[in-house]
Amino acid sequence: MTRTTARTRTTARLTGLGAALLAGGLVLAGCADDDTDAGGHGSMMNGSSSSASSSAEQADFNDADVAFARGMIPHHRQAIAMAELASGRAADPRVLDLAARIQAAQGPEIETMTGWLADWDADGGHMDDGMGGMGGMGHGEGGMMSEGDMAALMAATGAEFDRLFLEQMIVHHQGAVQMAAEEAANGRNTDALALAQSIRDSQNAEIAEMQQLLTELGG
Repeated sequence: MTRTTARTRTTARLTGLGAALLAGGLVLAGCADDDTDAGGHGSMMNGSSSSASSSAEQADFNDADVAFARGMIPHHRQAIAMAELASGRAADPRVLDLAARIQAAQGPEIETMTGWLADWDADGGHMDDGMGGMGGMGHGEGGMMSEGDMAALMAATGAEFDRLFLEQMIVHHQGAVQMAAEEAANGRNTDALALAQSIRDSQNAEIAEMQQLLTELGG
């Protein structure tokens, strides 16, 4: 073999090796680009998922849910204020028992609804202390007692208190049932809807109980 032939073969081998290395580099670069693209798409998908999740959380309640909580909190507060008057005024132990049950049930519900408004970043709106925000006599929106109604209840004792308490609380409960029905028809939040149904069930049962008791007391 001549020196020229050896050099030619060596050059050919080097040229082939260089081509192979170049091809390998291009393949690796292509894989890197694919990984980058996949990573980019993954980031976009993750971002889209996060955005969708956030939107779902925001859509978990609506204006009806907020209105329900804002309205029911002061409504419950007034029911508790009325029930607290029974101690030292009521004559019938069944009225005292009912008043105690109202306080026990509605206190925790106030805390629950207050927590919702905080979670929803919803202003609590105008919520009074439950002692009545209307002057004169006559029931307000949602069966709320007026200042005059509350004053009359505070002044009553014995059998007169029992009768007046039952009459007022029946109207008050009927208002709560109507508010809960509106939430059931228009609300979206599952917890709020569940509470609305619970209020309808429990307070309808108490309305029937109070009507029966009022009849027995001669009201």
